[in-house]
Amino acid sequence: MSRKRRSFSAGFKAKVALAAAKGDKTLAELASQYEVYPNQISAWKKQLLEGMGGLFEDGRQRKLPEDEPQTAQLYEQIGRLKVELDWLKKKSAESGDG
Repeated sequence: MSRKRRSFSAGFKAKVALAAAKGDKTLAELASQYEVYPNQISAWKKQLLEGMGGLFEDGRQRKLPEDEPQTAQLYEQIGRLKVELDWLKKKSAESGDG
């Protein structure tokens, strides 16, 4: 009989990865404490360390210049569609009255 695959919450992963990053206990000790494989703890620790820089990024910074042309194009398309919609509403109202 095979074991059912377990899934872990993001909070649990963060707690285990942080404990591994602290270095107070070995991977084997953490693995037995949290009942996960040491390789999994290493992967979570690596993911934590790689993603830590993103935690302190300023969300108020300008978007990358590569996004601006696409954004401008989408706003232009929205404007055209709004004009078409207004025109269709006007024509529909005129034909309904007549």
